Amino acid sequence: MSSDSPDQALIPPYRCHDCGSEVGFRSRRRTFIERFVLPVFLLRPVRCGECFRRDYRLIFTKVRDRLSDTTKISPGKGSATSNRNVA
Repeated sequence: MSSDSPDQALIPPYRCHDCGSEVGFRSRRRTFIERFVLPVFLLRPVRCGECFRRDYRLIFTKVRDRLSDTTKISPGKGSATSNRNVA
C-alpha cells in the first residue's frame, strides 16, 4: 500500500503545538460542550503522547486510541507477570 494516496493529502497529521510530537491519543469527552457541541464543528479532544497537553483537533486527524484502552491486560491470560506473587 502506498502512503501517497490522494486521500492522505486531505487528512492532517497530528503535531503537538507545545512539544512538536507526532504522537496523539484520543481523549475522553468530559463536558457537555465536548460531547455535543464540538462534534457539530467536527472537533474532538486529543492528548499529546509526550507532554500530555490536551487540545481539540478535527475528527479527520490521525491519532491513536486512548492509552487506557490499548494497555489493558487481562490477568492470567499467559502474560509474563502472571507467575509472580504480588501482594
